[in-house]
Amino acid sequence: MIRFTDVEKRYDAGAPAVSGLTLEVPAGRTTVFVGPSGCGKTTSLRMINRMVDPTSGTIEVDGRDVSRTAPHELRRSMGYVMQQGGLMPHRTVADNVATVPRLLGASKGETRRAAAGLLERVGLDPALGARYPAQLSGGQQQRVGVARALAADPPILLMDEPFSAVDPVVRAELQAELLRLQRELSKTIVFVTHDIDEATLLGDLVAVFGAGGVLHQFAPPEQILSAPADGFTARFVGRDRGFRALAFRGAEELTLRPVSGYDAGALARVPRLARGASLRSVLDALLAEPARIAVVEDAAGRPAGVATLADVAAALDAEAGR
Repeated sequence: MIRFTDVEKRYDAGAPAVSGLTLEVPAGRTTVFVGPSGCGKTTSLRMINRMVDPTSGTIEVDGRDVSRTAPHELRRSMGYVMQQGGLMPHRTVADNVATVPRLLGASKGETRRAAAGLLERVGLDPALGARYPAQLSGGQQQRVGVARALAADPPILLMDEPFSAVDPVVRAELQAELLRLQRELSKTIVFVTHDIDEATLLGDLVAVFGAGGVLHQFAPPEQILSAPADGFTARFVGRDRGFRALAFRGAEELTLRPVSGYDAGALARVPRLARGASLRSVLDALLAEPARIAVVEDAAGRPAGVATLADVAAALDAEAGR
């Protein structure tokens, strides 16, 4: 667990970058710090590994005040991923991945073998270990950055807007990869972004920061979307927050129409979704399909029924009426 208690950070005599921050980051979960530029989210992240020291207040990791641990020791105990990978251009990919294990005393042979396995774990061909960062795409470099952060098997990963510099398609792939890795590894992840969609997709908990490093709300993403704590949070999340909230509601809420009422040939050409899909996935599929229908399948992959835009609207009306 990472605990912030009344943490403040001021630079010189200026206004606070972070103000009275108190929150607990649970172990084994992903917590996202989100907010506009200059709101203190990156400063808050960097205070965890002492890249920045607080002006006042305390930060504890598993009950230990981080100010009592030397910065270099603290940083070696945590993975760190930044924008554009932060790779050393003069070292091969394998050597970049092996940086922290080598600093901790592992042999070159051990770290090279481990690097190959880590590249594979983040979805890269181990043969890329012989290349240099400049020979990789932006998405590949970000995956190498994640592999390097995992190299010493740290319990904590700090991720500072790691996917902001890549195109939307690659960004979606990297987000999916991070979700997969977290399901496998259950690390304590603190992730910084300015993108509310990314925050609600990746976070088990979301902390919304505003000007002056003020924490406006700290809650699960579905609560941030459905019940913003104040006007700032509501404005930041946006007026379409109800649409975003559909990602946390399931297709099992839909009353499906019988398959027998539709032409079999037509149904063979429309989208098929699992019964456990989100309402947002169903709505996206319906809006992209000219016929405005989709087949919802049961757990065995058999058609359970047909969904239409009217069925999604009925589910929303039922929720609104409760």
